[in-house]
Amino acid sequence: MFDLLKDLWGFMRERKKLWMAPIIGIMLLLGVLVVMTQGSALAPFIYTIF
Repeated sequence: MFDLLKDLWGFMRERKKLWMAPIIGIMLLLGVLVVMTQGSALAPFIYTIF
């Protein structure tokens, strides 16, 4: 997992694509949010965001 992140960071630095970092971070946070609330009472409220 760390190798993937290291390679991704190296790609973004070398190709001057650092603008992709916030997009990837937000996508990861939303993915974690959906997975963590999948079986809880908050799930209907989370899915209305999308």
